[in-house]
Amino acid sequence: MATETLTLGKALNAGLRKALENDPKVVIMGEDVGKLGGVFRITDGIQKDFGDQRVIDTPLAESGIIGTAVGLAIRGFRPVCEIQFDGFVYPAYDQIVSQVAKMHYRSQGKVRIPMVIRIPYGGGIGAVEHHSESPEAYFAHTAGLKVVSCASPQDAYSMIQQAIASDDPIVFLEPKRRYWEKGPVELDAPLADAYPLHAARVARPGTDATVLAYGPMVRTALDAATAAAEDGRELEVIDLRTLSPLDLTAAYESVKRTGRCVVVHEAPGNLGLGSEIAARITEECFYSLESPVLRVTGFDTPYPAARVEEEYLPDLDRVLDAVDRTFGW
Repeated sequence: MATETLTLGKALNAGLRKALENDPKVVIMGEDVGKLGGVFRITDGIQKDFGDQRVIDTPLAESGIIGTAVGLAIRGFRPVCEIQFDGFVYPAYDQIVSQVAKMHYRSQGKVRIPMVIRIPYGGGIGAVEHHSESPEAYFAHTAGLKVVSCASPQDAYSMIQQAIASDDPIVFLEPKRRYWEKGPVELDAPLADAYPLHAARVARPGTDATVLAYGPMVRTALDAATAAAEDGRELEVIDLRTLSPLDLTAAYESVKRTGRCVVVHEAPGNLGLGSEIAARITEECFYSLESPVLRVTGFDTPYPAARVEEEYLPDLDRVLDAVDRTFGW
């Protein structure tokens, strides 16, 4: 089976192309996705190859993009909407919560909304205001939406195709700071053989403590595990991959073995995904825990100016500090 080394961004491009080839009802729409190829060039060259009826440059109106996509989805198309930056999604939030998430339920299953909303999210690229948000909890909290986040080129390639093929509306979060990181991708692998979309995966096995992460923080957690190994401590890193529905089966199994758990995400800690995950692990693994479930998150402030964002973002040292604290109980 042919394997190529691609960046995460190129893997997304390849996955989108594959989806367009496989289903004539798939359309891509968003600001500058066509001629420019997207601000991060994720859709680079796709309009040239598939035409402007399937890769559509929209006005600068996020609510209009989502509203149009809802109509297309009801009529049998599979729209893939790109929101240029995480902080630009809020004008479309009303459409997403009031229509996208509820249409299937309100129609008693008669109407499906098979659409994907792609959102580059998170910090670490030195961007200006409103370009480095982590809004995942808003969407994961919304019944009727599914939310996933890729962390590797292989997952980017397969997960975007799986999301487009799904009959459910899916918010697809892309870790923008990882767009340029490379990894192997099996381009010829049948989609039916891909790892399930709504399932977590053990990214690195370990025996001493469990670190749960998703999206941009998976690489940070893996780096922390590598550093910890130099001191003789083996961390098991689990890439959650799906935020709604949450799949914590692998996490439960891991924590019952290690007795310790640290949850890592970029979003602020207050009412973040880490809170829900910690609560569920405490309920399920209470008698196996040697210490409380700890969280390493962004701070409860608006995202700071680029010159100080590294002080805000969880890093290797903060993860290792949390792991050390789990051994102090």
